[in-house]
Amino acid sequence: MKRICVFAGSSAGNDPVFIEKTKALGKRLAANNIELVYGGAKSGLMGVLADQVLDGGGKVTGIMPSHLFEKEIVHPYVTEMIEVGTMHERKAKMSELADGFIALPGGFGTFEELFETVSWAQIGLHTKPLALYNIAEYYTPLVQLIEHAIKAGFVPEDNRELFIDADDPSSLLNQMEQKK
Repeated sequence: MKRICVFAGSSAGNDPVFIEKTKALGKRLAANNIELVYGGAKSGLMGVLADQVLDGGGKVTGIMPSHLFEKEIVHPYVTEMIEVGTMHERKAKMSELADGFIALPGGFGTFEELFETVSWAQIGLHTKPLALYNIAEYYTPLVQLIEHAIKAGFVPEDNRELFIDADDPSSLLNQMEQKK
């Protein structure tokens, strides 16, 4: 994999482990020469990850809709910043550029990006690996919900294989490499 799109919170959360583990992922991406594609903000886990990749000599591409340039703090040091018109264009561009996807802890925006990407995989719009970086078991309730949806007959059982769930960046990237 040459490029991974990471969905992440514009907040850092309230547990220092979120920052610590996000930095570990950034170091691993840079060490493996994997370019980061992300939302382009300087704040929260997004900014922590971008800073770490850049500090490690890696490349970072930010993608941000024009209307967010005023609301979000644009990361001033990304390798490339792509300005798009809408959130839909942002997600389409991220998907176009990425060889895989990772969801870090985040809020509604992260959830929305994650679920759209899973939905696209489910209907065959892409076959790229998708991973939940399950820092401090952040995504464990989501995994349990998905397993509940499978048992209830709303999600096909084989769709559980659409995403990887790991709490270690090396394991996460190795599993993604095996799925591509």
